[in-house]
Amino acid sequence: MPVLKRLQTYLDSHKISYKVLNHDKAFSAQRTAEALHVPGDLFAKVVVAKADQRFVMAVVTSTWRIDFKRLEEVLDSKHVRLATEQELAKLFPDCEVGTMPPFGNLYSMAVYVDQLLTKDEHIFFDAGTHTGAMKLRYRDFAELVRPTVAQFHREPSTLQY
Repeated sequence: MPVLKRLQTYLDSHKISYKVLNHDKAFSAQRTAEALHVPGDLFAKVVVAKADQRFVMAVVTSTWRIDFKRLEEVLDSKHVRLATEQELAKLFPDCEVGTMPPFGNLYSMAVYVDQLLTKDEHIFFDAGTHTGAMKLRYRDFAELVRPTVAQFHREPSTLQY
């Protein structure tokens, strides 16, 4: 079952209000936010990391990057690295690569949310395709997913190449 249907069924079963949003094809969280005309600090970028021997979701706003040293400390891990595209395809077979929603609980995966995302009423995120996203209240998201909230963002580089 495609992840969008799973998410809708899951949210409906918990009586959570949400919106499905279609947009032009986009291959990054920032481009998706732009396509939706949503501020980048409201759009959640899901980064899957391998922390020692386990995979975790690290969720940060699309306008910031992850500080992997801080994330290692938060996860109490010796080594944290990005998951490969092959690993993502295996972990999220119902999603196009790189479009997994921040619902790690649907994949038996711990979710860590950067504290910047907790400041707004709503959260926007990819819904399993490069042309679909969802919007729901952050409070509802947090109640269902129960993420660990920590600070692990770092400002993106302003250098232009």
